[in-house]
Amino acid sequence: MAAMPSIKSREMKIVQDIPISKTLQFWEGLKQGKVLATKCKKCETVYFPPAADCPKCLASDMEWIELSNEATIETFTHVVIRPTTFQQNKPYTVAIGRLKEGVRVLAWLTGFKLSEVKVGMKVKLVAKVSSEGNPTYEFTRPE
Repeated sequence: MAAMPSIKSREMKIVQDIPISKTLQFWEGLKQGKVLATKCKKCETVYFPPAADCPKCLASDMEWIELSNEATIETFTHVVIRPTTFQQNKPYTVAIGRLKEGVRVLAWLTGFKLSEVKVGMKVKLVAKVSSEGNPTYEFTRPE
């Protein structure tokens, strides 16, 4: 069988220090098992990921709220061809879930066989610390 024609891309590696002072409460919340969002005190729009200023009404008066952990999957994809920095991971599934607060969250979906994953299914949003020690979140089976 003949090899498929291909060309090699250039290796890319980007490492940045991402400033988190305006969203520090979000990262600290994840360490405490909470997924936080911001809510504009003026127009009451909820933002996830959190926003320091409201893009809708341009106010800077935001409050932190804890999101519910109940989500409904709106779409998902199974990633087999992984980015270079994820080569150590087995193929994985990411999904967008809508929470009852109305925000959509993009997260890894764990604890399901691919054949079980369906649009409209209920999942739980949970905060965790990654194997690299970084605070993060994922969708899992509801209890």
